Amino acid sequence: MTLSPRDARAAIFSLALGTFGIGVIEFASMGLLPFYASDFGITEARAGHAISAYALGVVIGAPLLAVAGARLPRKGFLIGLMTFYALANLIAGAAPNMTSFTIARFFSGLPHGAYFGMAMLFAADLMPKGKRAQAIAWVITGLTIANIIGVPLAGAIGQYFGWRWGFVIVALICAASSAMIARTAPAVPPDPNASPLRELGALTNPAVWLTLSVGAIGFGGVFAVYSYLSAAMIATHAGPEWTIPIALSAFGIGGTFGNMIAGKLSNWSHFGAALILLCGMIVVPLLYTLTIGHWQAMALAMVALGLTAGMVIPMQMRLMEVAGDAQTLAAALNHAAFNFANALGPFFAGLALSAGYGWQATGYVGAALAVAGMACLGLAFLQSRRPKRLAF
Repeated sequence: MTLSPRDARAAIFSLALGTFGIGVIEFASMGLLPFYASDFGITEARAGHAISAYALGVVIGAPLLAVAGARLPRKGFLIGLMTFYALANLIAGAAPNMTSFTIARFFSGLPHGAYFGMAMLFAADLMPKGKRAQAIAWVITGLTIANIIGVPLAGAIGQYFGWRWGFVIVALICAASSAMIARTAPAVPPDPNASPLRELGALTNPAVWLTLSVGAIGFGGVFAVYSYLSAAMIATHAGPEWTIPIALSAFGIGGTFGNMIAGKLSNWSHFGAALILLCGMIVVPLLYTLTIGHWQAMALAMVALGLTAGMVIPMQMRLMEVAGDAQTLAAALNHAAFNFANALGPFFAGLALSAGYGWQATGYVGAALAVAGMACLGLAFLQSRRPKRLAF
């Protein structure tokens, strides 16, 4: 398709606004955890189940919707996904109890992976061949900005005006994204060669599954720590309430630099980049256990933890190599894998907290999951060295 640079930027901005909204509530829900736990009269460990429910929704919805939408017009499909996301978050914000809130969060997660995967491919098609990677980066930037600005702002709003407003505001942002996509994005016919069977072909490739396992397990270490950051700061009286948004924003700042670092490392070696980032995911959570109770040190630990968040880049590049024609499903599955980590990390950290091991346990769980992810990376590397396989 041929668009003027201005029209292409407007369309990509509408897509990035959607990723911004998704990123805000995905991570802000962790910062709001102690507030809705208090409102519902439950423990922080049980409240973490809502985070896991959202992540499981992503894991289930990403492959199903990516396959179902393989032959649908991309513009209409993206509008539908973002509209559904807005409604689900509005329902979550109005939930009367923990059960209904958890169910609403599960349904909120269903369109997440499919939207990210489809939005990146759609944005790439809007730009000339030499600038397709730049278009993808712009879409992902919405997620990065969400962590720097949106998450702390949503946390502050939830802290001072009520946690429900965080979900309502995100619903409005996503509704605006849906309307902007309808107005600015061109109507593009689906790929005539696309089919559910072609997309499902990626699921028969062991290299795809091994790559996904690295992020699905290893990145759980990041979420084991980050998910309970706000609760740990409150419980240990680490600092005044206004320091919580600062600590949350610190993770986003680290993530911004982490993406740049991961991109450069990935140009050198996909395997090497993943290995270095996983080493950071082991060391930083262990150091984090020493900072609990001191908000300045905890914020610095979040910057360091954010530096490891670029793991998605080498994993996505590897998937693009091994997924063949199933690029849509592969992109969706990558986000599903990292959201499986979003379920895994808080789940095991919550078990440790429920067992009475204290807030330091979240760091130990995080480091253990990163070690497991490194084992998966080793298996992926060995598989990549077999004859007639692409090198990692």
